[in-house]
Amino acid sequence: MSRHLLIGRLGATDTAGVPAFGEEVITELQLLNTQSQLAHGLSDTVKDLLKQGIYPSNVGIDLLITAALVYAADTRISRASESEDTWTREIRLVVPVVELDLWSPVQDLLSETLNFLTGDRWTIVFRSASTLPRIVPDRPSGVASPATNTVSLFSGGLDSLIGAVDLLHGGETPVFVSHAGDGATSNAQRECFDALTERYGQSAVNRFRFWLAFPNGLVPGVDGEDTTRARSFLFFALAAFVGSGLNRQVVIRAPENGLIALNVPLDPLRLGALSTRTTHPYYIARWNELLGRVGLSCAIENPYRHLTKGEMALHCGDRAFLREIVASSLSCSSPSKARWQSRATEHCGYCTPCLIRRAALEKAFGRGGDPTTYTIASLSSRALDSEKAEGQQVRSFQLAIEKLQRRPALASLLIHKPGPLTDVAEELDQLADVYRRGMYEVNEALSGVIARPQ
Repeated sequence: MSRHLLIGRLGATDTAGVPAFGEEVITELQLLNTQSQLAHGLSDTVKDLLKQGIYPSNVGIDLLITAALVYAADTRISRASESEDTWTREIRLVVPVVELDLWSPVQDLLSETLNFLTGDRWTIVFRSASTLPRIVPDRPSGVASPATNTVSLFSGGLDSLIGAVDLLHGGETPVFVSHAGDGATSNAQRECFDALTERYGQSAVNRFRFWLAFPNGLVPGVDGEDTTRARSFLFFALAAFVGSGLNRQVVIRAPENGLIALNVPLDPLRLGALSTRTTHPYYIARWNELLGRVGLSCAIENPYRHLTKGEMALHCGDRAFLREIVASSLSCSSPSKARWQSRATEHCGYCTPCLIRRAALEKAFGRGGDPTTYTIASLSSRALDSEKAEGQQVRSFQLAIEKLQRRPALASLLIHKPGPLTDVAEELDQLADVYRRGMYEVNEALSGVIARPQ
């Protein structure tokens, strides 16, 4: 196990000393390019924002720099080699910020938020960014920001697509924010966005796609990490960065169905950060606390937290259009694994997100109405091997659903497993109910499916 220190640097003149604590592996990350602009792909998107009249604030820039360092550490420090239990890493970040007086008091809150999200032990320390050049100029006189108070996350997934359709069908003109991921994710985002633009018009659809990537070998001698548990931190930060430049109170929409938002583990082995917590109520509450304390006029909300994925699709504002384009969205946890069978990138059909997707689209469009291409087209055509990937999640769902059917009241206890719900105590009955409905929705799709050891 190694403890890591990642220091953010802002140009060649940023040489301030940072003491190490004990035997930390020290890595310095240069965040500016030779033109004194944000590096690693961020400067082009900033230029695009300015062209549209969006001038992010200094606090927004501080948040973007913080998120870049978090994302670098999360994706470039291997869990397998750098932790004792092959999961929990110890990471300290030293982050240069302009508004030091605002950020220093939230160091512990930020560490707590990241610990919950990724299952690591984070320590965040802020220092003055005295050498930071002007990244965003003052808003020119007479230049207005876009007439919207909504920023919506646009990942290329089914839930974010439904969220986008609902907003546009309702006559709103939100700003969509995407983070460029791997090829499959980027393709899904592009295809969905193109379809939305064709349907609702260029003037109604405005998207900013951030590219942020770091070189392999950023930490010498250490492999990268592909679990990307901190990606949602980057995603929220990008949205708040954009929101800080809209010059008004902004709602950041994080569309996610209630079953996945809670993400109750199917079995005890999936407790902790092994189950993702990207839109868990506790995590969103900590983000809103953070935004409020640093003075950003943004608030994150998940308007679908009380709906199952199937209910989201069924009640979509333009369900016929959703049916036409739904195959372009991407839900699979590992779409590239189809290449192992010499197939094109596609949904596997048997991972947890795919099973929830199949159940949702069956609920919305009826059996046989899902146009998605799955590697395993029919789960019931043969018995699935529960000791292999094709049947593991199916069997886990079946066992969890059987237990819930025997004791439906368990839902009120199980929803507390992934994390605290004290911030939404008034919603406990609704959350337990959406968990039950979500599990029963999957159960309908698994009718006739057999998963057993071969």
